[in-house]
Amino acid sequence: MNTAPRLLDRSRAVPLLIGKHEDFLIVAGLAGAAKDIGNLTKESPNTFLLGGAMGGAAMVAAGLAITQPDKRVLLVTGDGELLMALGSLATIGAVQPKNLAIVCVDNECYGETGDQPTHTSFGIDLKATAEACGIKTTRLVTSEAEMAEASALLRQSNGPVFVLLKVTGAPPPQYSRNWQASETKTAFRKALLGKR
Repeated sequence: MNTAPRLLDRSRAVPLLIGKHEDFLIVAGLAGAAKDIGNLTKESPNTFLLGGAMGGAAMVAAGLAITQPDKRVLLVTGDGELLMALGSLATIGAVQPKNLAIVCVDNECYGETGDQPTHTSFGIDLKATAEACGIKTTRLVTSEAEMAEASALLRQSNGPVFVLLKVTGAPPPQYSRNWQASETKTAFRKALLGKR
């Protein structure tokens, strides 16, 4: 089993790490990540929550970062979803979008499907994986003392950034999201491009 400390409560840690969410275009992965961000932003127009597309969040965020080089893009995803799409880290490392920041909220379980243990509970290190894929700026956050520096890194624009946020297995905050994909897509598009 992984011996890294998992001391942080995600309901406090995610907002503390992200800070002012309006600084970013935010793409959130499934399950816990979508609840974390939905609860933080109340689905403000700068956020897009994925649903039913496990493994797709990293490539959506990378594509957004590449096509919107003047905007800071933040991906918030979970360990289970990222493990399903490890090739996305290799693509991000190869392309090096300078305006992309990634937060992986690692609770070492698949919260969407019954809290089965993910590979990170057996020692797979997603921070080391991101580094091996060419993402040069990475951080492991296991305490609130590490938050300020990691939060500042998310806002840098000199290359992709990867922050592994280790949290307890406690559930994410409750959030009842808008499941009307056409509405959320249209709101995000208008915030991004303006009314057309």
